[in-house]
Amino acid sequence: MITQIDFARAGVVTAQMAAVAAAEGRAPEAIREAVAAGRIAIPANIRHESLAPAGVGATLDGVPLSTKVNVNLGISGDMADEAAEWEKVAVAEELGADAIMDLSNSGKTAAFRRELIRRSPAMIGTVPMYDAIGYLEKALVAITPEDFLRVVRAHAEDGVDFVTIHAGMNRRVIESFKETGRLANIVSRGGSLIFAWMEATGRENPFYEYYDEVLAILHEFDVTISLGDAMRPGSGYDATDAAQIAELVELGKLTRRAWDAGVQVMVEGPGHMALDEIAANMKLQKRLCHEAPFYVLGPLVTDIAPGYDHITAAIGGAIAAASGADFLCYVTPAEHLRLPDASDVRAGLVATRIAAHAADIAKGVSGARDIDNRMSDARRRVVWDEMFDLALDPARARAVFESAPPATEGTCTMCGKMCAMKTVNDLMAGLTVSLS
Repeated sequence: MITQIDFARAGVVTAQMAAVAAAEGRAPEAIREAVAAGRIAIPANIRHESLAPAGVGATLDGVPLSTKVNVNLGISGDMADEAAEWEKVAVAEELGADAIMDLSNSGKTAAFRRELIRRSPAMIGTVPMYDAIGYLEKALVAITPEDFLRVVRAHAEDGVDFVTIHAGMNRRVIESFKETGRLANIVSRGGSLIFAWMEATGRENPFYEYYDEVLAILHEFDVTISLGDAMRPGSGYDATDAAQIAELVELGKLTRRAWDAGVQVMVEGPGHMALDEIAANMKLQKRLCHEAPFYVLGPLVTDIAPGYDHITAAIGGAIAAASGADFLCYVTPAEHLRLPDASDVRAGLVATRIAAHAADIAKGVSGARDIDNRMSDARRRVVWDEMFDLALDPARARAVFESAPPATEGTCTMCGKMCAMKTVNDLMAGLTVSLS
């Protein structure tokens, strides 16, 4: 037995399962049963010694765990400043990201990835396809399926907790995509690279053709497979189209094969999508993928807000998570424009955490509303330090308040002496209210 799902099926509650149970206020046995059934994934590579385990999904009785949030970072060919990436890591950890994906796609990235795994307690994810060209030092068309497997193994050996593998975009899905067409074509970076390789070589998707070999590598280190959606819609116009659904059908089949191989699974979802399509998509994914944990990017609910896409994604993310998604990937204001900097990471992460928390309240996650009630109580008593401590971004809340000191103690400059809280508190205490 190696993986969490192996142990769960054998009736063993691991230390990771116990930690998740404690964090979520659930019985350890309920967590074990759900891990055994694939309803909960605990991405926890056996080599990630600094990991603070987190669970993604819901228990068998349908009670959801808290919605988890992921931060993407990593260098590109145009911006390769490792110090800037560590600044982003610091922001992610300060603001409570549950996971960090290193999406570096240029040069030799192993040293940064290994140090991130050594230092960070967050779940660490990667997309090995991004790293293939830099790691192998080959042109894309010269890479063999065996080469791709070597890169997957390298990431697993380094201690990565989950990997995105675009295995569902097989020849059948490509046929559907070509036949029906799209406004925005393929927007997944990993998916576009695999599509290019398939077109150049005339071969099947190597991650689909050699899926059993991929699973064997992941099982060896207990790496969770995050089944990537190469055909996710990158435009609201393309949402819920034939290509997206054709791939989703394949992802459902691949989910069962991974579970049969003792590998934990998450399934990735859209993308760009109108508000009125989100809830139905969440239900469809859960149905076709056998209630496996669902990991979504956004969805972005409009395509016309570059510079503000953390907001378009948070709107969609809140609806998605309230409708059954278990894991939200953040989107920053820099989406569609450039590599995000630390300030973009902060804005994107706070927006996504707001979405996740709002969804947790809506779907009745145990204890989710408690901190809101404490904030309301602190506001009633007008105790600013308590309000700052309870805020999702305490530094930002304090800075905004202190930027405009009020003339009347116990108020802010919005209402001053007319503060409703102060007025009612004074009345309830038998004091005379004076606005002069």
